[in-house]
Parts: sequence; C-alpha cells; structure tokens
Amino acid sequence: MASTHPLRQLRASDLRGVARLATQATTGVTRVAEGVHQSVLGTLGLPGGAQPGRARGLTGLIYQSIRGVTGLVDAGLQAGLARLEPFFERAGPPDEVQWEREAVLAALNGVMGDRLQRDGNPLCTRMGFYRHGRPLDLAALEASPETTGRVLVLVHGLCMNDLQWLHEGHDHGAHLARTAGCTPVYLRYNTGLHTSANGAELAERLEALVADWPVPVTEVVILAHSMGGLVARSACHQAAEAGHAWLDRLRHLVFLGTPHHGAPLERAGHWVDTLLGSTPYSRPFARLAQLRSAGITDLRYGHVLEADWRGRDRFVRHPDRRISVPLPDGVACHAVAAALAARRSPVAERLVGDGLVPLRSALGIHDDAGRCLAFPSGRQAVFYRLGHLGLLSDGAVARQLEQWLGPA
Repeated sequence: MASTHPLRQLRASDLRGVARLATQATTGVTRVAEGVHQSVLGTLGLPGGAQPGRARGLTGLIYQSIRGVTGLVDAGLQAGLARLEPFFERAGPPDEVQWEREAVLAALNGVMGDRLQRDGNPLCTRMGFYRHGRPLDLAALEASPETTGRVLVLVHGLCMNDLQWLHEGHDHGAHLARTAGCTPVYLRYNTGLHTSANGAELAERLEALVADWPVPVTEVVILAHSMGGLVARSACHQAAEAGHAWLDRLRHLVFLGTPHHGAPLERAGHWVDTLLGSTPYSRPFARLAQLRSAGITDLRYGHVLEADWRGRDRFVRHPDRRISVPLPDGVACHAVAAALAARRSPVAERLVGDGLVPLRSALGIHDDAGRCLAFPSGRQAVFYRLGHLGLLSDGAVARQLEQWLGPA
C-alpha cells in the first residue's frame, strides 16, 4: 500500500473534531491547574470554593472566565467550520481508502471513543460492515459469483479497524475465502465504547445482515481478535436473549488472543489512578489518567454485560464482580493464544502471555472453576515465540484456522 502524507488525508469534518478536542483540552488543563492551586491552598489551611477542587473569590472568577471563554470559542469554531465544510471537501476519488487517517482515528476512538460519542465529535467511529475498506455493498455481492452462503464476520481489537486485518501482507479473511469457501465481511466499530454496548449493536446488525444477504445464509462464522472476542461473546449472549435468528446459523466462533478474564495492562492503568490520587498535590492529575475509555476499563476483568459495570465508578478499585457468561450453546468455539516465551512456563501463562494478554486469560482459564470457559482441548491452540499482533499474520495460526474451519 502506497504511503501518503497524513495531512493530505484529512477531511473537512476532521477540522471540527480536532477543534473540539483542542478546546476540551484547554478546559481540562484549566481544571487541573485550578485543582493544584486549591490543593496548595488547602495545605495552608485556607478555605476552598463551594465545590471540591474549585478556587474561590477573584481567583475562582478568573478560572471560571477562562472556561466560559473557551466554551464560546468552541461554539464559534463549530458553527463556522460546519458552514465552510462544503467548500473544502476533497476533490480526490470518493472511494479512495485512507489508510493512515483510519488508523489514527481507530487509535483515537480506542482511547477516548466514549467521550467522542458523548460530545457528538465528527471523529467518532460508527459501527458498520466493510469490505476492502469501504462500506459493505450488498448489491455488489449479489452480482459477484464468489459470494457464498457461508458468511465470515471478522471483528477487530482495541484501537484497530477493519483495514488492519491485513498485517504483514496476510489477511485471515482473504485466506479463508480461498481455503474455506467463506465470504468475509469486516466489522468496524468504536472500541472506546463499553463492550456490552458494542455487543448489543453487533447483534442487531448481524440480524439485519443475515436477513439481507443476497444468497441464502447456510452458516455464520465469527473470527475475533483481542477485544473483538469480548464484543462477539456479548453479541451472542444478547442475541440469545432477544431470540435473534442469526445465532441459529452461527457454527464457529474463533477467538485470537481475547482477554476473557482481563488484561494486566488495564489494571496497571488503574493503579496509576490510585497513585495519582494518593496526595493532594497529585490528585488533580488523576483526571489525565481517567481519560481512558470505557472500552479500555472493560478490559480490567473482561466485561461482557452491561450489568458488569452499570452503577459502578469504573475508576474506583473493586473486586471482579462479573456475571459469568458461558460460551454459546451449539457453537464450536475455538481459542488461540500466543506467548512471547519459547516454551510453556508459569510466568508465560499468568503474566507475560503475548505481551498484552496472559495465556490463561486467552484460553478462558480462571482460578475460580465457575468462571472457566469450556474450550475442548481439540479447540485450543497455543503458539510460542509469538506476540499479540503476530496472531494476525502468523502462517501457523492461518493453517490452524484452515484446519478448524475447512470447507463447510
């Protein structure tokens, strides 16, 4: 793929999104500065404002004025840029795939996608099915002789998008189209949202996809990487509760490095919250650590359901209170795990794993037997000397998928 300068891939609507992030950053920095100011005064025994972390008197008025002016600037920029957008649309081919731009947006949505959605930011990613980086065209599929009734849905991981299934020249979707007779479609979604919210929407979209597929659907296969596996499990659970028809056609569900029982790196992020909040001087900076999205904090324990997080402060330390959700009935579920280590070891299993996900978590193994996921031994595969992203392109992994999913 040819590389271009990232600025050439900007769209007019991106300017509004960036402008909003800039004004929000200004407001955020002002609040941090005011919090530090008030913390210092508090250690001297001086009274604070009516709200915690807010200054009083003339100082408080100055901070309030900065926030007010910043809000007015934001409103003016949004209105002005919205009017100018039609005059600055790109003149290039409308179907040109913008690889670098989409990668940046995917990362941004993974880190703060819930905030982007809440603020109505144009940079927010909307869920949809794609092929070759473009929205799925069912009419084109109907006209293609290669379209089959065996639908393969690929669900990407955190901070990624549908284009990144092509990794180091290999795409599992294209490979399985050749070797297993599947027709691949790629999900793109906002990985910063709660996995349960994405799961609910995916369940609805799969119901519509199966109903509108141009040929009779004989089989649905889901291949999910990393966080995508939690979204897929959530979709299956919610589809079962809603009585969706697509779940009856789901034959295989394959997880590549999915943190079924959480990932240590998110827990490390939680400890950053705790450490920053331990002193009055550093406490205002805890807001910076709390920028991470709902999707990221769901990875602490591997949340799948809304009940796992509803009514709880996701930045407050608490034990694992997830509702145990088993693998879907009547579906052949497969788990692929990777380890950077050269051979099996307790450290590789519990801590290191593939660099992001511990081996035990990827295999659904938990110290509490009630939480273990029942992957049969013949549907588990572990690959050593392999990292988390390597699962997307490794030849041995591709051969394992081919063996499991072979021709229908």
